[in-house]
Amino acid sequence: MHQIRVPQIRIRQVNHQPLNSSGRYVLYWMIAARRTGWNFALQRAVEQSLELNRPLVILETLSCDYPYASDRLHRFILDGMADNCKALTGKPVRYYPFISRGKEDDRGLLAAFAKSSCLVVTDDAPAFITPKLIEAAAKILSVPVEAVDGNGLLPMRLAEKVYPTAYAFRRFLQKHLPLFLCTPPRPDPLAGAELLAPPTLDPHIIERWPEADCATLNAPSTLARLPIDHNVQTISLTGGADAAHCRMGDFIRNKLVRYAALRNHPDQEATSGLSPYLHFGHISTHIIFTAISDWEGWTPDRLGHKSAGQRAGWWGMSENAEAFLDQLVTWRELGFNRCVFEAHDAGYQSLPEWARNTLQSHTIDPRPYLYSLPQFASGQTHDPLWNAAQNQLRTEGMIHNYLRMLWGKKILEWSPTPQAALQTMVELNDRYALDGRDPNSYSGILWCLGRYDRPWGPARPIFGSVRYMSSENTRRKLRLTNYLQRYE
Repeated sequence: MHQIRVPQIRIRQVNHQPLNSSGRYVLYWMIAARRTGWNFALQRAVEQSLELNRPLVILETLSCDYPYASDRLHRFILDGMADNCKALTGKPVRYYPFISRGKEDDRGLLAAFAKSSCLVVTDDAPAFITPKLIEAAAKILSVPVEAVDGNGLLPMRLAEKVYPTAYAFRRFLQKHLPLFLCTPPRPDPLAGAELLAPPTLDPHIIERWPEADCATLNAPSTLARLPIDHNVQTISLTGGADAAHCRMGDFIRNKLVRYAALRNHPDQEATSGLSPYLHFGHISTHIIFTAISDWEGWTPDRLGHKSAGQRAGWWGMSENAEAFLDQLVTWRELGFNRCVFEAHDAGYQSLPEWARNTLQSHTIDPRPYLYSLPQFASGQTHDPLWNAAQNQLRTEGMIHNYLRMLWGKKILEWSPTPQAALQTMVELNDRYALDGRDPNSYSGILWCLGRYDRPWGPARPIFGSVRYMSSENTRRKLRLTNYLQRYE
């Protein structure tokens, strides 16, 4: 059956080991695109299995050793593993979910699986600890390792530089994106694929690293016995591909029509709520774009012909759809663009020079308030609106999009130095936010300190020429009554 293949620009050869021609299967190491549909990496693994005439094994792991491991983050990932287990039951693959029961419990697991494989295919994710995991694996494995980019509509390695503003990146995207809209991932990479029967695995692997029981992945006891942070508790939001698709459908049917006008108003709840699912790979940008396109009755011939970097009008869709796509595509993929080129994309030195200079020149300015990390974390400041935003983050794992900007600006104002403010923002966001530890969330945090922005005048105390925001103006501009009652 003829299939559109994964574009070569999305495939990165991480090492230069020879193909293991005696390998018994192709191994897909699922670490970031934790879904079975619209998944370029899984599609590539299927392609390799068919070409090599080998069965396919999917290894999805959950370690206890990653920074900020907690009940909240683990539960969301486990929900996704349960969905994958259900989706792959009866399919011609061997799905092997593994949950570490202690520190370094998964040491040697990947190498053991790779030893009997022809090659390893994995997800190319540029942020947090994932790049180090991939590079470390590529050094110790004696088979080829391919990392496949399924992060966005545009291949993240197509660009050859870091773009300093959304406008500049939007021009690049508008010039190159039309070609790649014609090569989306397959909705179901396994559909119609005549794969060999799943292989029998090495008994030593099954004994040393027993696979998780799919029936108990959602059980509370699964978390209780693990050495993770139990103080960051689970929330009511369910993770996984099924929940992600339900949320996407609800957004398009009931909220998209008012997105442009109301997305900044917390009381209106007009945002998509998809960022946690995008972060954990439970949903693909491609299926969201396709669903919106279908809803709009859109076809590619409506794309603008000039790549002028305009925020509206280029897509040829409604105002609401274009406003959402600017967030989903332009701003989100702008964050991935920086991650590809800068290993320390959340570091203070990654700020533009003008921002570092103006913040440094105002370091000696008196601060009206100074709060410690525990005070910030528990929402114990003088500002009810800031406390409400932090309470939402701490209890629900998210902050309303607009209020996240105010949240970061106030941390800068109430910290002894901008460097300390950045450390606090990253700590709180990575610990509590379901969409933390992500290129997009780092873009939002660093934007509060001047990234992707321009100098603003007149210069203010503490901020210098970095854009200023106040709780008073925010309360005047936004509808917040219900929000404050809920979180204050």
